[in-house]
Amino acid sequence: MRFEGKCAVVTGAASGIGRATALLFAREGATVYAADLDLAGAKALSLEAERIVPVACDVCDVAQIKALMDRAGSEQGGIDVLFNNAGAGGDRAPIDEIEAEGWDRTFDLLLRSVAMGIRYAVPWMKDRPGASVVNTSSVAAFGPGYSPTAYAVAKTGVLYLTKSAATDLAKYQIRVNAVQPGFINTNIFTASMEMPADKVDTAKAMIAQMSSQAQPVARGGQPDDIAQAVAYLASAAASFVNGTSLVVDGGLTIGPRHSWDTETPTMFAAIQALADAPQ
Repeated sequence: MRFEGKCAVVTGAASGIGRATALLFAREGATVYAADLDLAGAKALSLEAERIVPVACDVCDVAQIKALMDRAGSEQGGIDVLFNNAGAGGDRAPIDEIEAEGWDRTFDLLLRSVAMGIRYAVPWMKDRPGASVVNTSSVAAFGPGYSPTAYAVAKTGVLYLTKSAATDLAKYQIRVNAVQPGFINTNIFTASMEMPADKVDTAKAMIAQMSSQAQPVARGGQPDDIAQAVAYLASAAASFVNGTSLVVDGGLTIGPRHSWDTETPTMFAAIQALADAPQ
């Protein structure tokens, strides 16, 4: 019961990582304000554990973010944990094709919402011992190739914002950290691709199969893998962890596939095989 008597706000709580984290917080004693654009999903979540308060919130609307924080803070006497998690795949266009509207929409959802979440939660966190903010970044922040360009740049911004916010809020003893998920089995892939409903189940099965082979840990990443990391960063066990990020990717970013998969030849092995081949 690491969060007994505490108030936690989770955005993007109706599905995936947010849902798993909201349930974990609630089952460990917190009162959780589960915010999502999908209010029906948040209400369904509230039936699965006690002390979950469903709230409709579009994190691209700053007024709704402020209203969320003010409601949670005023009803509970303050906020102890903020998990800025709401997100989607964003605009998938490459840099030579993306329009300003798609770029701005992606950044409003993935980066500005995090900044404004912190901005309006902090007044309610200042007097809460052990107060903690956790932001969702991504392995896409490591470099190109993991996601579309706008998503990767926004998630890289989340990492820098995390460090900057940690310095700004140190005077209040509020810790700020980030989690960087790898290939996690959620609906973010099918939702961001606007896939027809009759193809979603097939796509999810394909994603599950691919995710079990994408990294050294030979299984697909699950929302609860990230929830456990978030709970650690938000808990007293991480009281000396601040301004950093925790990568939870099953080893996806260890290096090229040949560094962990013996079935994949290295470039040097391929050259050596060519040199050894009969003339």
